[in-house]
Amino acid sequence: MPANRLALRIGSTAGAAALAATALLASSGTAQAALPTPIAASTARSYLSGMTATPETHASTYDRNLFPTWITISGTCDTREYVLKRDGSGVVTDSSCKSTSGSWTSAYDGVTTTNPSTFDIDHLVPLAEAWDSGAWAWTTAQRQGLANDVTRPQLIAVSASSNRSKGDDDPAEWLPRASYQCTYARAWVQVKHYYGLTVDSAEKSALSSILNGC
Repeated sequence: MPANRLALRIGSTAGAAALAATALLASSGTAQAALPTPIAASTARSYLSGMTATPETHASTYDRNLFPTWITISGTCDTREYVLKRDGSGVVTDSSCKSTSGSWTSAYDGVTTTNPSTFDIDHLVPLAEAWDSGAWAWTTAQRQGLANDVTRPQLIAVSASSNRSKGDDDPAEWLPRASYQCTYARAWVQVKHYYGLTVDSAEKSALSSILNGC
């Protein structure tokens, strides 16, 4: 997707995303919502088939600071606190939106905690991966949109250990536990398709193999 079209697309959805986030936080109390449901496996297979395998580029110029996080999502809630509230169970927050109690289970490895400081907010499509797949050509505002996207299944609270294990790897190099791989592949393809990011040949092959078994 050309950068100017992407700018229009992200700009047109930013207001709706913020309104959706506000509505969820206002209505949920201590009840929790799940990770935004990814597209169906059949849709993911269709999207993936239309993606031409393309070598990654610009890896040497990646800079994490070009993807600003975290931003205010609603009221006093920044992206991290918003996702912790969304992905936890029985979460209670203080006036600054910091989680003070609750429980969280990491979909990547099944680890459970009552201490949110032991969990990371993972970018399902890693920011370095996004950069190598086309985000190098975006504006900083566009990269901020991806890095703080709570509308699509791009952000998820997971154990710090699983997040560090994953690093910047794509699905040809790292996958979560078997029971979550279909969801993970569907989400990965959805995010890459929405943002017009490319896939390399090994990544496409790995995703195809997973989605064909979903």
